[in-house]
Amino acid sequence: MNIYKGADFMEYNIYCDESCHLEHDYQKVMLLSAIRCLKIERKRIYKDIRAIKKKHKINPNTEIKWVKVSKSKIDLYKDLIEYFFTNDDISFRAVMINKEQINTKKFNKSFDEFYYKVYYQLLTRIIKPTMKNYIYLDKKDTRGSAKIRKLHEVISNGIHDFDMQYIINVQTINSNESELLQIADVIMGAIGYLNRSEYSKENASSTKKELVDFIIKKSGYSLQKSTMLGEDKFNLFFLELQ
Repeated sequence: MNIYKGADFMEYNIYCDESCHLEHDYQKVMLLSAIRCLKIERKRIYKDIRAIKKKHKINPNTEIKWVKVSKSKIDLYKDLIEYFFTNDDISFRAVMINKEQINTKKFNKSFDEFYYKVYYQLLTRIIKPTMKNYIYLDKKDTRGSAKIRKLHEVISNGIHDFDMQYIINVQTINSNESELLQIADVIMGAIGYLNRSEYSKENASSTKKELVDFIIKKSGYSLQKSTMLGEDKFNLFFLELQ
């Protein structure tokens, strides 16, 4: 990792994605993920990822996503995963929760309150305290500006950043604007595919199973249980509600 001087060295970009995060989407497992890099490294990382796309004869501006994983593009996706695991300037964290545990009547909380709780669990482990953090959420039609403000408030209060000096901004972006958000989508998609039992179905995609296995090999984790809390590069947390 390069050593920098100046304010930019203390600034981090964090890109967040969600999967099956709606209350009534008939999906059992909700996943939130975040991928972090030094703000000063962002342009270099984006350039590297676009070069990998170009190597595989893909338009550098083409959006990569888990749903697009196919046999003809498996080498592209493996190269992108390899890039993530060999780049010390990028780290990933995901939090998974079984939505059947979210009993709004029992806990006297709304589903939105649980949504903020899961986001808090996601970000408090990846945010760099006392440093400036810029948080970007994948734009969803179901998330309004009031929800963004509330999320900013919940996370800031959770790390005692009451004046919002360390979480500078929380905003939405389109995933096609961010190569790192796209990488998060692919890794999160693989984790969800395995934990929603899609992987074990008779008609499961052999290509997606191959990519899941590749991530398991590269990470050294099963993707089916929490990693150690101190794991920085590839951190998973399976949230249990009491």
